[in-house]
Amino acid sequence: MKLELFNNEAAKIWKRISDSEEKVSDLLQLEIELYKKLLIFFQIGESCYHIFNFQQVRFDFVSEEVTGVFGYSRYAFTPEQLLENIHPEDRGWFLNCQETAGQFLQGLSPDKQMKYKLRMDYRIKKQDGEYIRVMLQSVVIQNDDAGSVLRTLIVHTDITHLKKDGRPVMSYIGMDGEPSYLDVDVKNHFKEESHLLTKREKEILYLLAEGKASKEIAELLYISKNTVDSHRKSLLRKTGSAGTVELINKTIRDGLV
Repeated sequence: MKLELFNNEAAKIWKRISDSEEKVSDLLQLEIELYKKLLIFFQIGESCYHIFNFQQVRFDFVSEEVTGVFGYSRYAFTPEQLLENIHPEDRGWFLNCQETAGQFLQGLSPDKQMKYKLRMDYRIKKQDGEYIRVMLQSVVIQNDDAGSVLRTLIVHTDITHLKKDGRPVMSYIGMDGEPSYLDVDVKNHFKEESHLLTKREKEILYLLAEGKASKEIAELLYISKNTVDSHRKSLLRKTGSAGTVELINKTIRDGLV
C-alpha cells in the first residue's frame, strides 16, 4: 500500500472512531485514569507510551522512553512519523487491525470500552534504519456517552528478541471480568501490499549473501544462469540498488528478507 494512501486511510479510520463533538474538560480525572491503566500493561522488553488524541489525530503526550525504543526525540515523534515507518508489507495489516478494533469498540457500551486492551504486533523502522517488531497495547482512557473514543493510552514494546518473524496477531484482552478474544479474525478491508520480493528472488538473495555466483545459484536452484541474472536485475531495480553489496545491505536493513 502506497504511503500517502496508507496515511489517508488511517486518518479516516481514527476520525470514524472519534466521531464526537465532546470536548476534554476534566484533565484531573483523565490523569487518574491514565495512571490506573499503566498498571495493566504487559511489558516484556524496552517500552514507551503515548496518549493518542483521535479528534486531533495527534499525540497529546509522548514518554521519554520513545528514544530508547524508536530512536526519536519525544518532541519529534508524531502519528505521521509512526505511520511512515511501518514496514510496507505490514501497512495493510495495520489498517485492517485499526478498522476491526474500531468496529469492536463501537459495538460496546461506553463503560465496557474501557475494560478492553487491544494487543497487536507489527514491524516498524527505527531512526537508524533498522526494522524491529513491536507489540502495541492500547486502552481507551476517555470516551463520551455515545461511545465515541476520544483518547487512548498506547504502549509500544520492542519484542524483536521474542518474535523476529512469523504471522502478526491481534487480540482483545478483557479486564475486570470481561472475556478475552485471542488471535481474532482481522477483517480484510485493506489489501496488504504485495511482497516486494518474490519467493524465488528471496532464495537468490539469500544465496548471494552467502557469496554464491550466478552459475552456482543456477545449479543449486536447477534453473539457468540467464534466469538467475534476470532475477538479479529485478532485485536491483526493485530495491534501487547499484550493486550486489548495496542490495544485500539494503534488504537486510529494511527487513525485506
